[in-house]
Amino acid sequence: MRKYLEYGGVIAGAVLIVFGIVSIAMSFNGRNEVHDRLAEQKIVATPDAGEIPGVSLKAGEPIDTGAEAKQFAKIMEFHALESTGGKRYAEMGRYLTPSGEDTDEVAAAAKDPKSGRPVENGQRNLWVTQTALATALNMSFMAEQLALFGIVVGFALLLAGVGFVILALGGALKRVSAESTEAAKIGGVVPTA
Repeated sequence: MRKYLEYGGVIAGAVLIVFGIVSIAMSFNGRNEVHDRLAEQKIVATPDAGEIPGVSLKAGEPIDTGAEAKQFAKIMEFHALESTGGKRYAEMGRYLTPSGEDTDEVAAAAKDPKSGRPVENGQRNLWVTQTALATALNMSFMAEQLALFGIVVGFALLLAGVGFVILALGGALKRVSAESTEAAKIGGVVPTA
């Protein structure tokens, strides 16, 4: 029976080691994929990047990591708020009045001379674009963080597997002899393996 437990410990350890190695390899691959895809976009920090509160990028710095992508999303949000006078998407009306004010009322909206339809609020559409692009950039950050988590978990699995193998082969399952157990009961001596 002890041999089967040893084999089981070695097999369990080997499986954990393989899973650990695969997790580490896949995570490094995912992290590299994020960096490669961001670099392909050729995004660089805006000239005012260093002046925007909460942004740690320098002007002209290439955006090729998830952390830098998250910082660039903050720059985009800053510029969108600047363009809309501090208003976010939900704070603006869907249409523009003849005087250029935003409104949600179709009757108060200016009409397009060609189509007769209400004139859409372009600044609100700016927020749709900003939100879509910022979401993609923030997903790059999240993907990079998940890859980092996968690397940490991979190393934990690897170490646990090595531990299982060492315990199984090192005699953690050795049987204490009946004589030393009996001697321990009588003399208070703790048996050793």
